Amino acid sequence: MQNDIAIKVKNVTKVYHLYDKPQDRFKEALHPFRKSYHHDFYATNDISFEIKKGETVGIIGKNGAGKSTLLKMITGVLTPTSGNIQVNGKIASLLELGAGFNPEMTGLENIYLNGTLMGFSQQEMEPKIEAILEFADIGEFIHQPVKVYSSGMFARLAFSVAINVEPDILIVDEVLSVGDARFQGKSIKRMEEIKNTGTTILFVSHAIEQIKRFCTSSIWIDNGEVKMIGSPAVIGDKYTGSLHLESISSSSGSTNNKEHIYVGAIGKINKFDLNKSLFKSFEELSVKVIYEVFDDDVSDLLIGIAIYDNERNYIFGPNTYLEKFSINTEKGKHSISYAIPSIALLAGKYFIDIGLFTDKGIVNLDYYQSALEFTIESEYFTEGLVYLEHNWSKND
Repeated sequence: MQNDIAIKVKNVTKVYHLYDKPQDRFKEALHPFRKSYHHDFYATNDISFEIKKGETVGIIGKNGAGKSTLLKMITGVLTPTSGNIQVNGKIASLLELGAGFNPEMTGLENIYLNGTLMGFSQQEMEPKIEAILEFADIGEFIHQPVKVYSSGMFARLAFSVAINVEPDILIVDEVLSVGDARFQGKSIKRMEEIKNTGTTILFVSHAIEQIKRFCTSSIWIDNGEVKMIGSPAVIGDKYTGSLHLESISSSSGSTNNKEHIYVGAIGKINKFDLNKSLFKSFEELSVKVIYEVFDDDVSDLLIGIAIYDNERNYIFGPNTYLEKFSINTEKGKHSISYAIPSIALLAGKYFIDIGLFTDKGIVNLDYYQSALEFTIESEYFTEGLVYLEHNWSKND
């Protein structure tokens, strides 16, 4: 394998034998003529790709697409049915919460156990203990059996061990879906640090915006196969579009059900208003958002406002970080206004999402899907979804 390659996956297939009834397994094993009672399920099917050292690669795909199976084969937890995987470097992984931890042992004992599994002696782990304990921040629970830990404490300790053993390759599977906003923000900052030192990172998340903002490339896994490899922004949009098409085909009516996701701890959105609900094309649209900060100062706080059409097509979604607009981040209640002086959308129903984030938009604090809705009426002067400035000219 080339020295600049961290992981090489070549024609990897993982097949499971599935049985309709438990007894069919025994009937198959004992049948004198080897009659088959199972059918094959391909968790992965002929997957191939290479990841270079220092890359941060986002793995995306629906539940059951084969992502976790692939990562388990890369880490050596599972063996491929066929194909070959080569890994160049020491791996630290967070695949399943608590994997590699003994529930009867204390947190501190499990730190040493995980170090041993990675090839470190107790003496080699000693200098790392202080940093692990400081990041995990679980206090006296470090001396208690991990079976009494909450899921958040478990995640903090497991993540702290993984990032402080100086791995060549770090694999994280949905780690940011566990824990509060402070933990998520601290985790992303630490991952940015080790990313900048040249550590190769495989990052699995259902939050496509996290993949777009954090990763340098992306692999889309679909039905056990590699569907696409490339830019996180391009693949993220195509993947999101595919989910949208599926939701349209499997349901009727508007897909814009309201949803509120609140992570909490640092801040929240208190109120939002739209200047009116019925517009004509090219009128001014304005949104007012009142939000509250609970910490003394959250320097990387940002607000995003996105517009979707009635079928949940993403039309426009600026945020204060990307546009370098400074909002109030100190403790207390604050208000911000967002305006489109001349909205160029054509007739139809539209929806507005509003979100409060940190860490460049990776960590979600409070998110309202379809928070506001409005309708645009317009005369029949053109066709399509949006009016674009244009010119006609004669060439003869």
